[in-house]
Amino acid sequence: MMNYKLFRTFAFRMERQRIEYIDAMRGFTMILVVYSHICSFCLGDAQMGYNGVLFLFRLPCFFFISGWLFAGSEDRPFGQVVRRKLMVQIVPTFIFLLLLAPPPLFFSRLGATKGGYWFTFALFEFFVLYLLTMRLGRRWSALLAVVISISAFCYDIYYSRFVTAHVLSLPLTRVLGFLSFMTWRYYLFFFIGTWVRSHFDTFLKWTARPVVIALIALGFLSVAVSPHPEEAVPAYLVFACGGIMGMILVFTFFRLCSSAFTKERIAGRILQYVGTRTLDIYLLHYFFLPRFLLSWGEQLRGLHSPLLEVASACTLSLAVVACCLAASYILRLSPFLAHYLFGVK
Repeated sequence: MMNYKLFRTFAFRMERQRIEYIDAMRGFTMILVVYSHICSFCLGDAQMGYNGVLFLFRLPCFFFISGWLFAGSEDRPFGQVVRRKLMVQIVPTFIFLLLLAPPPLFFSRLGATKGGYWFTFALFEFFVLYLLTMRLGRRWSALLAVVISISAFCYDIYYSRFVTAHVLSLPLTRVLGFLSFMTWRYYLFFFIGTWVRSHFDTFLKWTARPVVIALIALGFLSVAVSPHPEEAVPAYLVFACGGIMGMILVFTFFRLCSSAFTKERIAGRILQYVGTRTLDIYLLHYFFLPRFLLSWGEQLRGLHSPLLEVASACTLSLAVVACCLAASYILRLSPFLAHYLFGVK
């Protein structure tokens, strides 16, 4: 029988002892992020290589893990946590954005996607949102997470129509764009990560049941193979349900197969190392994307071979990650660069 107390003990010692399968899962999701950008920016098709299916759970998994790791921080001084996260998330983001898009181009990249660097910006906002909502009342925190997620999702869907029909609201849309408000739809998964860590016994008991996992897998498969609707309500249900089911499956897989992701295993060592350098890879990978392969991507799509697409995108993704890790290692040799580029204390 599974030792739930042992898992809970490990889960709440994150500050003192890292959990290997959590780091491996972070590494896996980081590789998927690079994989997505390879398909979109280098091979010219965001849907190739089953990327449309991976999209359902890739970012939900990332935000889920971030929430998991952040749980418990609500009891620390608000200012202390915000200052620390500001140094780790925001300062490096703007430095790399300046390097990637120097002024005056820099100022045009401060919209919702931040020139591609929206993730770290949104994650910082999620830290602040979580701290504020928990101080407003734990009872309403889950409802607020759902409301925030739905509001951001609907705003994203009707964004263009909103801007066109309400010219006078343009300053508001610029503010919401700078805040990356449309990305707040992912706050739901961040909050679920904090909840799972706080109720780990309950989560383990349910996900240890084969019937439950089988139903979740069947549900996710149904969402993955179904046409994605454009209407707001069904589209959000696909987004939320697909993300929740997908991240539960990925988390459960890494937890149950944790022995395969230890430092004694090659795959475990690699994924864990990538998992401890996710910020570095995210900030650096835009500089190493082989965008010159767009013409080759057209030829690849013409072969109509999804497996060849997956193999090609995976190979390129691993190569980009390797370049990022090498650059990260060199930059971290300087304490000054390590501190300001990657938030190292």
